[in-house]
Amino acid sequence: MGYRKLGRPSDQRRAMLRNLVTDFLKYGRITTTEARAKEVRSISEKMITLGKRGDLHARRQALAYILDESVVKKLFDEIAPKYKDRQGGYTRILKLGPRRGDGAPLVIIELV
Repeated sequence: MGYRKLGRPSDQRRAMLRNLVTDFLKYGRITTTEARAKEVRSISEKMITLGKRGDLHARRQALAYILDESVVKKLFDEIAPKYKDRQGGYTRILKLGPRRGDGAPLVIIELV
């Protein structure tokens, strides 16, 4: 099992995914390509699981990945408690169709 390269060097890929995950947790839903959404889903579900743990170490691990402290606060105070009785599956991916221009499959990823 690997991960998607998304056509970028590793440093750019990591930065892009950090931005996408931060925005996803900030706004609750984003529109992106299917491949990116699947990567964002994986990472954001791990972040929500950290939020459910709720201890200092988990908060620091989330801060190491998420770019905005206010998003980490929202994750631990609002998002994670909402899913305390749910074992994974915090996100939903809805297909929109191909993107005009290059035909890349677009999706909406949102919190359930």
